[in-house]
Amino acid sequence: MSIFTNLPAAPVAPKRPVTDTRHGITRTDDYAWLRDDNWQAMFKDPSILNPDIRTHLEAENAYMKAAMADTEALQKTLFAEMKGRIKEDDSSVPVKDGPFAYGTFFVTGGEQPRYFRQPRDGGERTVLLDGDKEAEGKAYFRLAGIDHSTDHSRGIWGYDDKGSEYYTLRVRDLATGEDLSDIIENTGGGGAWAPDGKSFFYTVLDDNHRPSKIFHHIIGTPQSSDRLVYEEEDPGFFMGVGGSMLDDFIYIDIHDHETSEYRLIPTSDLTAKPQIVSPRETGLEYSMTEGGSVFYILTNADGAKDFKIMEAPVNAPDRHNWKDVVPHTPGRLIISHMAFARHLVWLERENGLPQIKIRDRATGEEHAIAFAEEAYSLGLSGAGEYDTDVIRFSYSSMTTPSQLFDYNMVSRERTLLKTQEVPSGHNPDDYVTRRVMAPGWDGVEVPVTLLYRKDTPLDGSAPCLLYGYGAYGISIPASFNTNCLSLADRGFVYAIAHIRGGKDKGFAWYEDGKMEKKTNTFKDFIAAADYLNQQKFTSYANIIAEGGSAGGMLMGAIANMAPEKFKGIIAAVPFVDVLNTMLDDTLPLTPPEWPEWGNPIDSREAYERMAAYSPYDNVGAKPYPAILALGGLTDPRVTYWEPAKWVARLREKTTGSDPILLKTNMDAGHGGASGRFQRLEEIAFEYAFAIKVAGKM
Repeated sequence: MSIFTNLPAAPVAPKRPVTDTRHGITRTDDYAWLRDDNWQAMFKDPSILNPDIRTHLEAENAYMKAAMADTEALQKTLFAEMKGRIKEDDSSVPVKDGPFAYGTFFVTGGEQPRYFRQPRDGGERTVLLDGDKEAEGKAYFRLAGIDHSTDHSRGIWGYDDKGSEYYTLRVRDLATGEDLSDIIENTGGGGAWAPDGKSFFYTVLDDNHRPSKIFHHIIGTPQSSDRLVYEEEDPGFFMGVGGSMLDDFIYIDIHDHETSEYRLIPTSDLTAKPQIVSPRETGLEYSMTEGGSVFYILTNADGAKDFKIMEAPVNAPDRHNWKDVVPHTPGRLIISHMAFARHLVWLERENGLPQIKIRDRATGEEHAIAFAEEAYSLGLSGAGEYDTDVIRFSYSSMTTPSQLFDYNMVSRERTLLKTQEVPSGHNPDDYVTRRVMAPGWDGVEVPVTLLYRKDTPLDGSAPCLLYGYGAYGISIPASFNTNCLSLADRGFVYAIAHIRGGKDKGFAWYEDGKMEKKTNTFKDFIAAADYLNQQKFTSYANIIAEGGSAGGMLMGAIANMAPEKFKGIIAAVPFVDVLNTMLDDTLPLTPPEWPEWGNPIDSREAYERMAAYSPYDNVGAKPYPAILALGGLTDPRVTYWEPAKWVARLREKTTGSDPILLKTNMDAGHGGASGRFQRLEEIAFEYAFAIKVAGKM
């Protein structure tokens, strides 16, 4: 029996069949009309959305609002709880760089950060950028931060005021706080300063929202006169631009999900043609950091599946000059690296747990920073300066609030700088964090991180929110999350399934969850649900699954594969129309995504493989659980029509009585609401759905 009662009639999307034939296979899409033909222009001006589509999305929002009307008080309570765990006037610990230290802070009631600097060793703060002031009068506003020039005189800052991720750049005089006349439109959100502070490099997004060009801008000149530095002709590659810590080079980083290429511009000659380090070679990945006379290169070259660190002379960084520094160790995944005057530092993960390793560059001696909890998260932020012995890192677990440390790499002393405050109170001893292993369908062990209160009955009666992602090699950390305490305090078991498609257990864990092995991701998640049910942490009748973006594809797949094992499903900006999206090479992310999923345009095999699991294409006549899908109108990553089409087909096909809900944020994109408290309202809404579905109101 559904707990959603007395609902008005659900919207019914009219069918307007469109057929498509590829590789001799014909498919019919009844809801293709929900994709606005003018989507590229609409991302920049949402007011031009096709009226029929707007009417349908608004009807869906009204139906969703009616279905969730009885949770409005609960949403307010959840929001108040979550807000109460945030230190409203929080401030970062400033990072030293030259004569100044830079940081951010919030004010009580403020939605946006404020960026400041102060004298290096303490003193009065000067506000460089007030996010709340810049956001005034805007329904959506997201800052890209502010990046100061080497001489500390100016800063580049960027903003997106539509949610479409087309950022506008401005240049600010840091002494006066005034913006200069320079306005740079349609960028990726940041820039790389030339050392003299008189010019910078930036990426421009094309009409398909791809970073296709890099320009050099001279302060005080119009954007139209900027010099084109590099144009990427292959739409399958992402591109970014940045500066080295020693200001000797501008890096152009070109990559897809399996191949890398770096090009370098020496800052001694900003007009020089970008020099290729190692030409792109399918399957070869590398990233670079400067270490004085050498580059340190993190790479999977020579079969180093879990990556190794190599070095090459700065004046001859070509591939044939690379030499091993930190050799490859199977099962020990090196995630990132950075170099300082006397030390090489890297973050690695082994057996699902991270640690920081430090090597003395002169002696080769190594040591590690590690912790003893069963499951935890480490973050390596390094330092703002090259000539230092002190780096910064963060630590947390599901029960331990985040702690920020300075670490002296010579004396090996840790200095606790800050512990995350929970103003409303938090006693770690009230909660349990566990790491359990769920047997996979093919014999692998799937790590699952659990958080629950000590007094939660483990007899199968507890509701469970089971979260998963499983794509692009992204690992979900077992870090402190004040929001999920609202579920734990209501008797929920909060669980994270570290499924294949991420790199939680090394690079092979990622490879075993992509391309032709993609269904392992879905089976691992179901295996996690099976284990939690069998071990009585919860039961099938009490599990609410949650995932977003590529994790939303996971939600769509498990809904089709095992709907009986889930009480409800929350799919945020879900990538569910997989086959249609991968067949449309005009969409922003389609060509760059082919190495992750396959190219169904060229390959019949890839087409048939995607057709077999694509959530939208496999909706069938079966009783689906209660489903909440969330989209953003100006989302360039997972377009709004994916969840809209999926919900229309689910509602048409389901034989069950549980509602299928769609909530489209008409003022935002992929990341949802932009303000810190606006975002809490969205989470409170999702949690209210989970609590209602679990029958715990």
